[in-house]
Amino acid sequence: MEFGLHIADFTWSTGPAELGPALARHVRNAESAGIERITVMDHFWQLPGIGPVEHEMLEAYATLGFLVAHTEKALLHTLVTGVIYREPALLAKTVTTLNVLSGGRVGLGIGAAWNEEESAGLGFEFPPVAERFRRLEEQIQICLQMWSDSDAPYEGQTYRLGRTLNSPQSITRPHPYLMIGGSGERKTLRMVAQYADACNISFSAESARKLDVLRAHCETVGRDYDDIEKTAMIPVTPASTPESVAATVREIADTGFTATYVFAVQMPDPAKVVDLIAGASGLIEKG
Repeated sequence: MEFGLHIADFTWSTGPAELGPALARHVRNAESAGIERITVMDHFWQLPGIGPVEHEMLEAYATLGFLVAHTEKALLHTLVTGVIYREPALLAKTVTTLNVLSGGRVGLGIGAAWNEEESAGLGFEFPPVAERFRRLEEQIQICLQMWSDSDAPYEGQTYRLGRTLNSPQSITRPHPYLMIGGSGERKTLRMVAQYADACNISFSAESARKLDVLRAHCETVGRDYDDIEKTAMIPVTPASTPESVAATVREIADTGFTATYVFAVQMPDPAKVVDLIAGASGLIEKG
């Protein structure tokens, strides 16, 4: 089981004025502890359940650029980008740029978006769910085409590109790491089977069945189920211990997942999150 650090909360005891140095220390500390992947949310307001919407939230791709400069080895990506936030060619170009500047360490996490309140507040268009999923598939297709050797036009129902030129190309070939987040059985998991390197599913009693659905979609599209990385997310709180985290992660592994992204809720000292992950990882390695 591989652990990832998912940074979902920037309301730390250091305060906003020191957030840059604190974030740099946090990710360097994570790498030193052996954490091999670091992700951020693609939201503009804090999410209910983590904190009040007014709490600090950094824009995802500017933050990833900062993380590139303050890490050396970790895989970096969003968990996950909302399909409504950026035009697909801009998204592909942004991820490509970060992939090149990081030496191939930045990938794309993407999903259909869900936060209607945030979108209404900031003026983002929030189409009906069927249209968001259509846009999701077209955006994935555009990204994959821009990461390929083709610069041909793209004609979709929503997006039309006259020339999909993308230079320089990503260092990671044939394309940057591509994760699709969500567990919708008819559309999301079918797209995972068809296009993605990885899925991300919030761990729950339904997780095993969701993986069975993904396996069925893989059989339908002729994809090897084992080629897809299965990742899950779990929260930690001030009440969490290395033992409790390790127990949950063992259950996740037994379900069929191979990586767990850990995010903190109401933990203003980010160093404690890394300590929890490192402690749980050590317990799991000991068996």
